Amino acid sequence: MTEQVVVLGAGYAGAGAIPELENELSDAQITWISDTDYHLVLHESHRVIRDPSVRDHISIPVEEIKSPATRFIEGAVTDLDTDERVVSLADGTEIDYDYVLVALGSDTAYYGIPGLEEHSLTLKNLDDALAIHDDVKTAAREATREEPARIAIGGAGLSGIQAAGEVAEFRDKHNAPIEISLIEALPEIMPGQDPELQGAVKKRLLDADIEILTDDPITEADEEAIQFDEGEPLNYNVFVWTGGITGRTALENANVEKEHNRIVAESTFQTDDERVFAIGDSAIVDQGESPAPPTAQAAWQAAELVGENIARASEGRPLKTWTYEDKGTLISIGDRAVAHNVQAMPINTFGWIGAETLKKAVAARWIKDVSSVKRAQRAWKFL
Repeated sequence: MTEQVVVLGAGYAGAGAIPELENELSDAQITWISDTDYHLVLHESHRVIRDPSVRDHISIPVEEIKSPATRFIEGAVTDLDTDERVVSLADGTEIDYDYVLVALGSDTAYYGIPGLEEHSLTLKNLDDALAIHDDVKTAAREATREEPARIAIGGAGLSGIQAAGEVAEFRDKHNAPIEISLIEALPEIMPGQDPELQGAVKKRLLDADIEILTDDPITEADEEAIQFDEGEPLNYNVFVWTGGITGRTALENANVEKEHNRIVAESTFQTDDERVFAIGDSAIVDQGESPAPPTAQAAWQAAELVGENIARASEGRPLKTWTYEDKGTLISIGDRAVAHNVQAMPINTFGWIGAETLKKAVAARWIKDVSSVKRAQRAWKFL
């Protein structure tokens, strides 16, 4: 009987795993499930805040990624029954599996802060980026030089910094009356990163006339203002929250080990249920002292091996162990960028044209790998 292998999600982990599974499992029926019929190059989605036309270049139809033999189902996953080996969708459809790869990504974490979820926008998908663009555009149109629009962005990690940079580019391109505040609860932006990188990014944020507010957690938000633990309230017109991640609610009832709804997996990607594998933001993948980071880079690397390991599991062979390799950090602040600790580079931290070109090249290479050289070439000038 043909084995049924189901992949959940079309992010970096899911889209990257599909070709690998197709290569490794020629005799299996692969079913790919996602709530969108395209893969979004998420680490470039902030570009849409400035220019919505970018969406056409960072959204790759699943038909360009999968082979004709792989079945694709567009639908929202609502439950994973690991006892019955069934995936349930919002429309009532149920799909049986022999092996399932969970690559659903993550939801935004609000940490129980009153009003935060109700009054903030997020940046988790294409619709989110378009909504931020629309709200920023509307706020700017209604503002004046005397009473500029205030755009507040909570969370000064990669997503928050890149979102702030795009709002600044929109402001400058349209000569719009906008003020931007980037908010971080901890003492420094990009918490936990090398101080050299933090300093380089901070300089570019300040050069872009972005206010940085650190070391004062948000305690509450309403439709007009953000409250802080110590500082004065901040009135806003648009509030974007990028402050953390948690697992998807669709995984709440899955009978596997989880932490905050993220599935715990070994370094082989196998969970405590031998039929369930997990990678990407959906997973906490063991890497010894600390798990693999929830980044696009880690998802890409994991996707290269998970197909082989699922094939090995189905054949009763030992699984291979994955070790995450940090190849460096690339972050954009509008049209500028900073590169840090990039392999084979003689300078540890650098910016300007070198970093900008390198960041574009990484995104273009990913688009080429999952789609085509032609699509990557078309996307280049929009990245």
